[in-house]
Amino acid sequence: MAGKDLVLLDAYVKRNSERFVRRSFWWKVRKTLGKVPFMEDALAAYFCAIDPATPVQVRAVLFGALAYFIMPTDMIPDFVAGLGFTDDATVLITVITLVSPHITEDHRDRARAFLLHSQADAVPTDDPA
Repeated sequence: MAGKDLVLLDAYVKRNSERFVRRSFWWKVRKTLGKVPFMEDALAAYFCAIDPATPVQVRAVLFGALAYFIMPTDMIPDFVAGLGFTDDATVLITVITLVSPHITEDHRDRARAFLLHSQADAVPTDDPA
């Protein structure tokens, strides 16, 4: 992908990160389930981001970080063995640390429950809220 295309994609994602995440998050979960050690954190961040009680600014930051996780073309492409998800983990964990007071035990419980009861072929295509 050319540099200009990446800049346009980045602008599109920033403008539409919530819509992009809501549409693509479960596809990414299905694709990476069991492959990334930070999936519980990503799920808790998602449940926090879709929670109407979460402040708008926190939701925006979380949707941005989740959009970065979903995009296959980022600083280190996801297909690079051993390194592909390190940048995704760094972005997500940094954002989660910054907004941690807003990620409730309920969000974390929902993430753990999903992981305990999910199967790769049973991932929902929409919000399981």
